Amino acid sequence: MTSPINIRNKRASYEYQLLDKYVAGIQLTGTEIKSIRNSKASITEAYCLFIKSELWVRNMHIEEYSHGTHYNHEPKRERKLLLNRSELKKLHRNIKQKGLTIVPLRLFINEKGFAKLEISMVQGKKLYDKRENIKQKDAKREMDRKLKDY
Repeated sequence: MTSPINIRNKRASYEYQLLDKYVAGIQLTGTEIKSIRNSKASITEAYCLFIKSELWVRNMHIEEYSHGTHYNHEPKRERKLLLNRSELKKLHRNIKQKGLTIVPLRLFINEKGFAKLEISMVQGKKLYDKRENIKQKDAKREMDRKLKDY
């Protein structure tokens, strides 16, 4: 059974060159997971950073739960990501050495009902790379259109 919750960061593949992908758990409160299950989250402006050798996601917006009381969460609070120690060390080493960054690509709920965040180590694209991607997408779209007509 796959979950219908699949929140994507469409800008990431356009703005960055994706290098390594990881799936991380997220430390959430009760009202946050309820809002995610209602698809009330956005990761387009989010990014990840290390604080005291722990990986945190910043600027991930999870809307306040509609039926929450005064125990409701803050929409843009920092949330801790849960990864293996070896994965954390590898990410930390690569970010320090190569000047890369970590960006969330997708927020989803797995088979067990836990919220997961697919993150990727990325490198910023130059303007000419972005133009090249647009040309390739247009050419592919045109080919598909021509093949559909036959």
